[in-house]
Amino acid sequence: MARESYAALQAKIEKEITKLQKKAEALQNKRRKPVITSIVNSMREYDITPEEIAAAFGAAKPARTASRRKAGGAARAATAAKRAVAPKYRHPQTGETWSGRGKAPRWLAAEEANGASRESFLIKE
Repeated sequence: MARESYAALQAKIEKEITKLQKKAEALQNKRRKPVITSIVNSMREYDITPEEIAAAFGAAKPARTASRRKAGGAARAATAAKRAVAPKYRHPQTGETWSGRGKAPRWLAAEEANGASRESFLIKE
């Protein structure tokens, strides 16, 4: 395949992609219009101001949308540092601890198998 034909084919494909993206955007806008109209009507019916909506929207947990996922939202969540959880259980002899989340550690499973209750290892503060 000649280099010029490859470049021409690539330009044609990119033009088609742009055209399809514009169509998808127009379709999305067309679907949103009735929803926006319904929201505005409800706001008028219940005397809700845009400021009240903005305040409520800011207080609410942000929704995960496709555009946020594309922007790297999933990548950020995967690389975000996990918060440390305070230990809930402690082995009296070894001092090993467990937060109580996830699968029980081997030391706790072994102690339970020997007849000890999980509550006896609770950290009392």
